[in-house]
Parts: sequence; structure tokens; C-alpha cells
Amino acid sequence: MYYRTLGRTGLKISALTMGTFTFGGRGAFGRAASQSVSDARQLVDTCIDHGVNLFDTANMYSTGLSEEILGEVLEGRYEDILVTSKARMRIGDGPNDEGVSRWHLIRECERSLKRLRTDHIDIYYMHEWDGLTPVEEKMEALETLIRQGKVRYAGCSNYSAWHVMKSLAAAPSPASRFATQQIHYTLEAREAEYELLPLSVDQGLGVLVWSPLAAGLLTGKHRRGANPPEGSRQAQGWDEPPIRDTERLWSIVDTLVEIAQAHEVEAAQVALAWLLTRPAVASLVVGGRDVAQFERNFRSVDLVLSKEELTRLNDVSRLPLIYPYWHQHNFARPRFGAADQALHADYPDRHYGGEDTLI
Repeated sequence: MYYRTLGRTGLKISALTMGTFTFGGRGAFGRAASQSVSDARQLVDTCIDHGVNLFDTANMYSTGLSEEILGEVLEGRYEDILVTSKARMRIGDGPNDEGVSRWHLIRECERSLKRLRTDHIDIYYMHEWDGLTPVEEKMEALETLIRQGKVRYAGCSNYSAWHVMKSLAAAPSPASRFATQQIHYTLEAREAEYELLPLSVDQGLGVLVWSPLAAGLLTGKHRRGANPPEGSRQAQGWDEPPIRDTERLWSIVDTLVEIAQAHEVEAAQVALAWLLTRPAVASLVVGGRDVAQFERNFRSVDLVLSKEELTRLNDVSRLPLIYPYWHQHNFARPRFGAADQALHADYPDRHYGGEDTLI
């Protein structure tokens, strides 16, 4: 395992983070998996033995059961271990059982601390945007939690770029300013490159990636023309992430499999290794049903893809430049900074509209 600095902080986190989405399996989460305390202990021990120092959960995963299980497994071991949790999603039937109001965030943080059996959360994510709560109220609540020592770093997840920037501008102090964002980003889902990755480079946010294998679709086990593998999320009716171009998906999978065979690894490891080369990416949140699955994914950390292989993966998965980016690519390229290059560097030098066309 190796460790990366989280954005502009001084915090070092492992290149792979253990996700605990499958702990508990209560309600709809049972369609992904249902892992008990003994299952979780074995998986957590495996991850720690391989150098993982960051464990990711949320208050709404199995309505708190994931946190309870993780807390039982990690109790007494937090000295060198980091934990994240999240709040915002609905966790009850009451009118204040969702959102990022000061009331909700402080209550949910204190509940999460009890379930996790710790006195602080290292990274506390706002799990989703809340357009009804004033952004200043949210950021001031995070400031309170940080000043009280209950939260070390704040972050967001599933925000659009303007949501992130509005939140950064409203932070009462550098202490409560978002240090990270956790996003969905894969070879199949590269929309984050339009704004979220450039923003992260520009504002110094360390990116964590959730579902980096597209809920298993990029593992190589799902193939063109075949039914979903038995026991997979898709076979259980899971509908995330949305796939808008299935032909493109299978072309990506074909390329992953070909490159994996050349390295004598699996397609999943190639997909993870590609993500670890991307701008601002600090860590990938990976889950697993068993120890063997985690151990296979650990191989991605040492997998080095050649320039030619990276080009093949970019070519088969690259999204079109939408406005205003095609216009900027035509006319602003000589004055691009590092944040601009987070999007444009992977596009061949092309002129949209012809050499002499002003668009």
C-alpha cells in the first residue's frame, strides 16, 4: 500500500479505502450484500494487514447498522485508523430527519459517534446537496463540530461544482472549509471531468471515488450479450449507475479485459489502476464480499499501465467536449492552467468547427 496526501491537508490516506456499504444488509442494502460482525472483522483485518488506514461508512447505510458493526470491529484500534461518515439522507419519518440543518447535522454526528464507538470522525461528508438549508447554516454547523473536536475534516459528496464552490465560499474559517469530495467516477462515468476534477485541482480538494468499478460492471464478469452474473447487484435489481450507452460500456469492458490479460490480472484491477492516475484522486473506496476479492483489488496499487494502455483506455471511454469546453479547446488552450488540463489534457489537439471557423 502507498499513501497520498488528501488535497491541501497534511493528512495521508491509503490509495484504497475500505467501503462498508455492505455491512448489515438491512432493507434495500441487502441486495448488495449482508455482512455480519464476524464477516466484517475478517474483512477489516485483511484491509489493515494490507495497509489500508481509511474506512468509509454513512449514517444511512442499513440505517446505522453499518456504523454499529464498524464501530464494534474498530473499537480500541482507532489510534492509527481513520474513519469517515456522512449525513444528509433521510434516516427517519420526522420532518427534520433529513437535510443539513444545524439541528440535523449536530444530532446525526453525535449519533454516529456513539455507533462508531469513537470521540471523533476524521472526515465528515455532506452526503448530498440540500437546496433548502442556507449554505451558511450548514458550514457554521460544521465549524461547530470541528471546534468541538467531533470532526477533523469536512467534505461533500454528490455535489455539482457550483454547490461545492458556494459551500467553500461560505466556510466561516479554513478549518471548516471542505477538504475533500467523494464522487462517482469511472471509465464508464467520466462526467466528473467536466467540472468536478478541475475544481478539485483548483481548490485543493482531495477526491475519493465511490463505486469505482461501476457496481461491478467493470470487473470483466459482466460481458456483452450475457445475463448479469448470479448474485451480482444487477441480478438483484440494482439500477446504479445508469448506463446510457451500452455499446460504449461493452467496448470499455473489452479493452479492460485485453489489457488485464497482458498483465495477468483482472479487468477490475486495470479499471482501478486507471483511476489512480487521474488528477486530484487521493483514494478509491472499494468494497468486497470476501477476503479474496479485496486481495485481488490490492493488486491495482502496484499495477503500472503504459502510456499506450492509458491512451487506449482514454480513447474508448472519452466523452465529447460539451460547451463551453469545445470552444475553450479551440481558443483558450495556450493559456490553460493545471485545473483546465484536468479535463483537456486527454483530448487530442483538435479544432471543433474547422481551422478557420470561429464558433
